[in-house]
Amino acid sequence: MVRAETGHPLTALPRIVAGVRADRLMAVLFLLQQRGQVTATEVARELEVSERTARRDLDALAVAGVPLYSQPGRGGGWRLIGGARTDLSGLTAGEARALFLVAGPASATPAVKAALRKLVRALPEPFRGPAEAAASSLVTDPDKWGSSRPAYELPRFLGLLQDAVIQGVQVRLGYVDSAGVTTERTVHPLGVVAKGPSWYLVGHTEAGRRTFRIDRVSSAEPTGDPVHRPDGFDLARSWREIAAEIDRRRTPLEIQALCTPDGMSRLRMIIGDRLLTGAATADGRIEVTIRGYSEYALAGELAGLVEWVEVTGPPGVREQLAAIGHALVARYQPPLSGQIRGATGVSRGT
Repeated sequence: MVRAETGHPLTALPRIVAGVRADRLMAVLFLLQQRGQVTATEVARELEVSERTARRDLDALAVAGVPLYSQPGRGGGWRLIGGARTDLSGLTAGEARALFLVAGPASATPAVKAALRKLVRALPEPFRGPAEAAASSLVTDPDKWGSSRPAYELPRFLGLLQDAVIQGVQVRLGYVDSAGVTTERTVHPLGVVAKGPSWYLVGHTEAGRRTFRIDRVSSAEPTGDPVHRPDGFDLARSWREIAAEIDRRRTPLEIQALCTPDGMSRLRMIIGDRLLTGAATADGRIEVTIRGYSEYALAGELAGLVEWVEVTGPPGVREQLAAIGHALVARYQPPLSGQIRGATGVSRGT
């Protein structure tokens, strides 16, 4: 049996069987494991390919070294040597559940639904029930409470760009920026990232690494030229760097404040991950650093926390808080004793 560095026979197939889809060969192996014997007609029907393609795939597996033989004649077919019933998928019960748990929220797409149905049939019998239960046990809703956005839809070019990443081909990309200006450029797609309800393409261009919101892509056409992938590129690490840089640009201002221990939970709820805690002071309050977009925006966020939070700097934020306080008093202070406030808001004597 053919084995690669990992020791699993399937990992060697893409290199050895040129011109044949490795995922389809894997599906054929799953069918053999499940049924023990298959015909080319059954493989063709199950994988939605021609019988000629099915026979070619079965031959390719045999050539690649999979212990497989054909039995001609009535009642014949293709069979694993010795009636092998090992789990060719390599999945444990826990791994199967985890796979379907992740795939479940995305199963609204026809392609994922079809893939799940085929994989369920290929799994060993004890795995099927838990796998199907896992696929239906989780729903993701990207909209926040009170959101008035229309129903969430996947970006138009998401599938094409995912394919370009997987196949490693460059794409001629049309893109509409935040100012509404459309430009075109050739991009080397390196990965796709979902951030909340938004999808992003991470890629390299002549200007270096760039990130594109996929819902702003106006056109996408694979060029067929191979992607030049930087040595050591890691999508997760790259996205962390991109996200940190975006956060720095969105929240360029830092302020210092003191917060009472019983106010920390309220402060975290409002500020989130823009909050950095420090040491406790002599009076028991906690030093904090808070990032924000502007002095006015931060003052607005913190005005309702005056009972627990004292801003120590910069002075501009303290001034904004004082101005908010004066405006609140002017708007909501009850009329003074012995006076009646008129409809215009101007006090007059009784």
